[in-house]
Amino acid sequence: MRRNARVPATADLLCEVCGRLPEPAKTRLTLAQVATILPIELLVHALVVGTHLPFLIKVAVLTVTATLLVIWVAEPSVKRLLRGWLHAPALRGRRRLDDSPALWRVRTTLPDRPGALQRMTRVLARADINILSIHSHLVDGGVLDEFVLEAPEAITEQHILDALEDGGGRDTGVWSTTALALADGQTRVLSIAARIAGDSTELPLAIAEMLGARVTDGATVVVPDAADRTTLKVPTTDRGPMIFSRPGEPFTLAESARAHRLAELAEIVELTAATRNRRG
Repeated sequence: MRRNARVPATADLLCEVCGRLPEPAKTRLTLAQVATILPIELLVHALVVGTHLPFLIKVAVLTVTATLLVIWVAEPSVKRLLRGWLHAPALRGRRRLDDSPALWRVRTTLPDRPGALQRMTRVLARADINILSIHSHLVDGGVLDEFVLEAPEAITEQHILDALEDGGGRDTGVWSTTALALADGQTRVLSIAARIAGDSTELPLAIAEMLGARVTDGATVVVPDAADRTTLKVPTTDRGPMIFSRPGEPFTLAESARAHRLAELAEIVELTAATRNRRG
């Protein structure tokens, strides 16, 4: 979209509260003032010095005239006429911010047939959306694909949803994310496993972190059935069942398996510690 010619580029820098531009850099402001004030000073001096007025009157006229011209003419004109140059660093920073890519985490279900993922990648490429990582999980009725996408700042969540729908995706979820989402999934799981090995009491929080879910209060929870994939029950020997909830983002079989393996690891750690204590 082209900018309206009547709207200055610096309009993007106006404060939403006071409506003022940010203070320009002192070096630029000083150079602009010197470039504007110096010709005025030279002109006033040339006009006054050439008169036959007494010396003190000449000094007074020069002082008052130059001061008024600087305050009323030069400085306001500098900030108005040279504002593009004065605020150029801030404008460059704003343009870099506007052009910087945004990261999105996406889950969508594709048909389990050849060419489905290829069609999706073509649609995303046409929309100027780049796939940074992908993980696939077999689910009932298709393949659940998890993407980390990079898109220009101007592309909104709705644009991404529309592109995914055009690519054949269904039951789609889109969430803004950060570069942490690019961490290798296996590495993250190993790091969490090491955390459990060091302290098995961290199990509920570790599973919640791994799955991006929250631990549900056992006193108020409704035990999930097989059809409810937004809650996950992980049985343990000492703690009883742990229930995790992730509304709007169903758990996959792979995620359930990882959570159960972490619970088994915590039990092994606890049994090993208990055995050592008895021997000691």
